[in-house]
Amino acid sequence: MKILASLCLPLLAATAPLLAQSGSPTPASAEIMILGTYHFGNRGQDLHNMKAENVLTPERQQELDDIAARLAKFKPTKIAVEALSDRPDYSSQKYTEFTPEKLTTNPDERVQIAYRLAHRLGQKTVYAIDEQSDTIDYFPFDKVQAYAKAHQQTAALDRMQDKVEKKVKAEEAAQKTTPIRLLLAQMNEPAQVRADHDEFYNGLLAFGDQKEQPGADLNAAWYLRNAKIFAKLTQIAQPGDRVLVVFGAGHAFWLRHFAEQTPGFSLAEPKEFLR
Repeated sequence: MKILASLCLPLLAATAPLLAQSGSPTPASAEIMILGTYHFGNRGQDLHNMKAENVLTPERQQELDDIAARLAKFKPTKIAVEALSDRPDYSSQKYTEFTPEKLTTNPDERVQIAYRLAHRLGQKTVYAIDEQSDTIDYFPFDKVQAYAKAHQQTAALDRMQDKVEKKVKAEEAAQKTTPIRLLLAQMNEPAQVRADHDEFYNGLLAFGDQKEQPGADLNAAWYLRNAKIFAKLTQIAQPGDRVLVVFGAGHAFWLRHFAEQTPGFSLAEPKEFLR
């Protein structure tokens, strides 16, 4: 049998190019663009919240129209957002109620970016693929804080927090002189996404000992939430689709990871369309 296998392997290698040339279909991957954003509507639900300037002004609305025109060049066949759906197909009820008039009254980034673009493209559905749970805490930061306090590490945790807060304040200040598209482009630079993740999430791994690992637990829970988000994405995407995913920037690292590492998917960079 080993001899037969050794004879077959070269034969398969030799015929593979012929199979490809004969027109045998190679499944097209689904191309995924992860657009990490700050929250335009100042929802205040994150640990660190960037205060967004008013995006409903005529000037900002022109910027957002420009962003939609640029993202339209990606030719997304589907758009997904950070929202929950109780429908089996993950479609968004809020998008079915959307009218262009809401662009002048609702600053939420899902409305201003995702719904605006979907309407521009004539798409009937926006997909709501977020993941929440009444039984699982996907961000158990209180346990990290309790551990730090009990082990005289509060100062170290505070230093991490201060570093993140300074970055948030710098981004707030940048809004006064920088177009939204360039803020988003910088936020989605691969090196920036990695640095943000390393400084906070990987930094939390230091909080733990032989008895408990709250930093690792938080990372595992955050990974789980994002894995479930991407699982929903795999359930709506078809080979050949181009899917724009509009989510809070904190999700970008893991969603990009899954797009790059999951067979049948590939990652598109938003900066190619925003710069």
